[in-house]
Amino acid sequence: MFDAQCDLAALVYDKDQDPDAVLHTFAADLSKQGIRAVGLVQLGHREFDVPKLTAVMLHTGAQVRLFQDLGPGAKGCKLDVGQLLDAGTQVADAIDEGADLVIINRFGKQEREGKGLAYLIERALSSDIPVVIAVPSHRFAEWIAFADGMSVKLHCDRESLDGWWAKVSCRTEGLIRQDHRSVCEVLK
Repeated sequence: MFDAQCDLAALVYDKDQDPDAVLHTFAADLSKQGIRAVGLVQLGHREFDVPKLTAVMLHTGAQVRLFQDLGPGAKGCKLDVGQLLDAGTQVADAIDEGADLVIINRFGKQEREGKGLAYLIERALSSDIPVVIAVPSHRFAEWIAFADGMSVKLHCDRESLDGWWAKVSCRTEGLIRQDHRSVCEVLK
């Protein structure tokens, strides 16, 4: 179930942890090494702080507002699914342009239902591109069901994330190049 070299990793976090900071610094450090990480990561807001839900596109630096203002007293879901899907399209395009890693900000309600950014996971993995996604600890059982048990469980820290990346990237060490070509482009 938990293969340390699996190309799909869940960065599992508790409420007191900040997966966004871990993923941001990880992506920035990879970029400095010439490794192209694409995807979407929230900007310092945790899952329970939905009204301020904003994310950054890792491959462009563009900020995306993922919430809709429903007005005072509104109790419905504040996630703007249209904005999320638009961001997903941008990530899909970036995958097609060549990526070494895909980072997905959350395994949330949309993804649990097979919607939202869930399709990006399959798209990346079918192109032999590793994927890491932040998963709240209280949703980990749902994640395992979604991933059909084919996932690595990582602690929400850089040491775990770096260790996983070292294992999955060493298999394709000669394929990740400084000119940002993806593994798929090199193999073509």
